[in-house]
Amino acid sequence: MKEIRTKQPQARFRRWSRQAWGAFASMHRSVTIGVLAVSMSLFLPKAVKAHDVTADSLTYSKVLQIDEVGVTGTLAVPTRSVMPPTSLFDRKAEAAAPLQTLEAALRLAPGVDVRERGGKGVQADISIRGGSFDQTMVLLNGINFTDARTGHQSHSLPVDLDCIAGVELIDGVTGVGAYAGAVNIRTAPLHPTYLRLEGTGGQYGYAYGNLSGAITRGRFSLFAAGSYRRSDGYMHNTDFANWNGFVRMNYDSERAGFFDFQAGYQKRDFGSNGFYAAYNPDQFEATETVLGSLRWVKRFGAVTLNSSVSYRKNFDRYDWMRGTPMNYHNTDNVGAEVWADYDWHWGRTSLGGDYAYNHIYSTNLGDVLSEHHGKYTHAGERHVGNFWLRHNKQWRRFDVSGSVGISTSHYGTSSLWNISGGYRPIAALRIGAGVAQSMRLPTFTDLYYSSPAQINNLDLGPEHAITYRLNVDYACNGWSAAADLFYRDGRDIIDWVWRPDMGNKWHSEQSSRLGTVGVSVNGSRTWDTGFVRRVMLSYGYLHSDRRGDVQVSSSMDYMRHKAAASLKFRFLRRCSLVVTGALFDRYGGYTAYLRDENGALLTDDTGAMVTEMRDFKPYFLLDARLSWEKGCCKIYVDATNLTDTDYFDFGGIALPGQWFTAGAVITIGS
Repeated sequence: MKEIRTKQPQARFRRWSRQAWGAFASMHRSVTIGVLAVSMSLFLPKAVKAHDVTADSLTYSKVLQIDEVGVTGTLAVPTRSVMPPTSLFDRKAEAAAPLQTLEAALRLAPGVDVRERGGKGVQADISIRGGSFDQTMVLLNGINFTDARTGHQSHSLPVDLDCIAGVELIDGVTGVGAYAGAVNIRTAPLHPTYLRLEGTGGQYGYAYGNLSGAITRGRFSLFAAGSYRRSDGYMHNTDFANWNGFVRMNYDSERAGFFDFQAGYQKRDFGSNGFYAAYNPDQFEATETVLGSLRWVKRFGAVTLNSSVSYRKNFDRYDWMRGTPMNYHNTDNVGAEVWADYDWHWGRTSLGGDYAYNHIYSTNLGDVLSEHHGKYTHAGERHVGNFWLRHNKQWRRFDVSGSVGISTSHYGTSSLWNISGGYRPIAALRIGAGVAQSMRLPTFTDLYYSSPAQINNLDLGPEHAITYRLNVDYACNGWSAAADLFYRDGRDIIDWVWRPDMGNKWHSEQSSRLGTVGVSVNGSRTWDTGFVRRVMLSYGYLHSDRRGDVQVSSSMDYMRHKAAASLKFRFLRRCSLVVTGALFDRYGGYTAYLRDENGALLTDDTGAMVTEMRDFKPYFLLDARLSWEKGCCKIYVDATNLTDTDYFDFGGIALPGQWFTAGAVITIGS
């Protein structure tokens, strides 16, 4: 609108407050606002209210300039999930917390088990709701980038924490892969147009540099970031170096549709003291990841077409003794999906399918090649397809969603289904329930990996599960709370089983069922003014009941109890202090390799290493960040593990004690 005519001159403001003495409350006259913030959902029916919209896999923030009115909106593309997601991390809420890596951010989430092998997220496994790291699907902006070789690499994505707007746990994903659920990492720029530079240094030769920024011009947006992180290590052979590069471009054309492109590169080198065998301090690993995807969305009346293509390549080098390469892996993961949404009187109906191709060259995974492919002696591949039909309907205070589908692979054809529903007695409260059937295929490591202590199994098949879930969410006026209860009945569970009849070795099998029940609760309160600005409390509990008499290596060392708290204080106008504390209690035990007073491994008369079984012990971690901020500048000091706790997530692999770092951030633009 070029001109607004009124009977009398009106005041115009670009900023306002909610205080009783503010302009709106005191003027007693009509006031227009020069900047209007709204939230738009691109493909939702007009009848759906804002509070009924659930978070999605793809967000695209932009500013449309309409004369003097700046409209900030979000274009949303729905995922293939039938259940509303659970928030694990939100950048707005945690911006001032002592967090430097994605792993640190997820450690406090009650439904997530982060098992690190080194400091600053150098190598970690992320599991959700009692599942293993191989049972978790990993999405980046709604695109499936799960690695088919091993879940160890799936979440090693080329995005830093400042790029991540949020992380969500998604249940009820149609298709193969999300046995325990999916973790969706959403990236977004801090502002429509800006430039940000961050530098950090600290103990153990730690250094971190990050340059990121965004440009928004009309319907086009470009967001890019690059970083370097390194350390000499907190003990022998725990040094690392990590390069990240990421770019995301959006273009919204009225005629051609909405395009979303993302690409990234990551290179990591790290000493692996005890990472995969606690008695060997001289292991080493180097990985490289290249990924990219293109999504296209176009609406034709009541029909919306969604499509995407994606590619991820992983290189991995593993040294049993640093400097003497032992294993090489080269993995390709190609994906494509297409579906159509039809909005009509009875809700939204979706029909679609996806295809994935996974291939590996390796020195020990896959079938033996008749002719070597460079240094690679083995290779393997597989094709997977999914076809599904989904429907959801919202009316008044109720919503219901369901899907049915089939999956095809060389294992045959399997049917899958999911259903969920919710009720809102008031606008701020939602009560939901759902049942989800899921499955995942064996990784290349599950099928082919063998070693002097392990025997592979080519006869493995898919894992299957049915998960039942109840949840309650509340958010209103600075208060938020959520509670979640689930039970998962898993069968054909893949794990390494101890077999005395096979020469006292581990054998890859799926001979048992696993029932897992979990409860998680969390709540927070935020204030815009005052000394205390935010309080957060959370608790998670898990219990797994294995139905089988075999000794397994991993499925029974889950995080049984996790309690966390976070406090944010604001003082001296520009200073803030955030303190986080968490208590961890892991169920199960591990094999400890005994050493003498000089640190040498003890052996018996036959030369075998002396070991004993030990239970995991609870531990407490306390972290803090003190920061000062003025204008475009911010200075902070981080202290992790303030109590200098001795702890580990994997038996015998010591993690860092006290670690102090300090940094500065300069952000230009808004």
